[in-house]
Amino acid sequence: MQVLENISLRPYNTFGIDAKARYFVHIRSVEDLQQLPALDIRPKLPLLVLGGGSNLLLMEDFEGLVLKIDIKGIEKINEDADNIYIKSGAGENWHSFVMHCIENGWAGVENLALIPGCVGASPMQNIGAYGVEIKSVFHELTAWHIEEKCNYTFTLKDCGFGYRDSVFKHKYKDQFVILNVTYRLNKKPVFNTSYGAIEQELQRMGVQQKSIETIAQAVINIRSSKLPDPKEIGNAGSFFKNPSVNKEKYLQLKTTYPDIVGYDNPDGTVKLAAGWLIEHSGPVAGTSWKGFRMGDAGVHRMQSLVLVNYGAATGKQLYELSENIERTVEDQYGVKLEREVNIR
Repeated sequence: MQVLENISLRPYNTFGIDAKARYFVHIRSVEDLQQLPALDIRPKLPLLVLGGGSNLLLMEDFEGLVLKIDIKGIEKINEDADNIYIKSGAGENWHSFVMHCIENGWAGVENLALIPGCVGASPMQNIGAYGVEIKSVFHELTAWHIEEKCNYTFTLKDCGFGYRDSVFKHKYKDQFVILNVTYRLNKKPVFNTSYGAIEQELQRMGVQQKSIETIAQAVINIRSSKLPDPKEIGNAGSFFKNPSVNKEKYLQLKTTYPDIVGYDNPDGTVKLAAGWLIEHSGPVAGTSWKGFRMGDAGVHRMQSLVLVNYGAATGKQLYELSENIERTVEDQYGVKLEREVNIR
């Protein structure tokens, strides 16, 4: 295991922020993690665990040790009459994992195609799209405790999944390195096409009989038409979560803004579309944040939820833009937006 010094993190974050890491190590196995205490560097050095860097905004150089998780491998570990259990290394590319499952006829993750990042981030974020979240197919994961230097197994209950949330973002933040994740996938698919524009896209594709392949392709088509490719324009996907408000607040907003977009939650609250709120507010009255640009920091022209780096934007410039968006949305609607992206 080689320790690199003063490494640019630009290739390792999808925003393309050119921040540097004081120390940088590729982690390809649990044995690499076991060697960390023996490294000839400061023992209490701050750590940053990196997967695909697709949910990260770097504000400045990181004066610590970056662990780039490159643990690979996909294997079937168990099956029963209805399910098949697939374990994947945390460093596997998420979309490649989804396509591997589809090629083998394992159902449950087809709605999550083309989400950027690595497998290890999927439970950390409880990633979701088009009516499906990781918690619906999650079985367990193995994680390395950085201080105790041993492995722990986390079950579905242990992870405390919420909307784009888990115990790894709060209670256990920066305490564990996720090594692998096991998913409980379905031998017999149950199609979820009621959310978003999946049905319309399937019709446009001329699909007569649904399959996990056609649903995945529909999702890929929709995401490709709305979201910028990080290889072409730096971004981290959805920057903000969709906020929820009580029913009374929603009805008040609906009276003033008849076109406002909201979805009923199981708990009786209403989830608002953050993209709609952002698109229908702006830096000054009568303008929109959608397509806004100041220097190389901007809001994508097709999707207001996505902040973009057109080339040389700094993390601080993008963060300042996000704060301005939050402020105008709260001033106009009385709704507080919460960032989905991790700020470091």
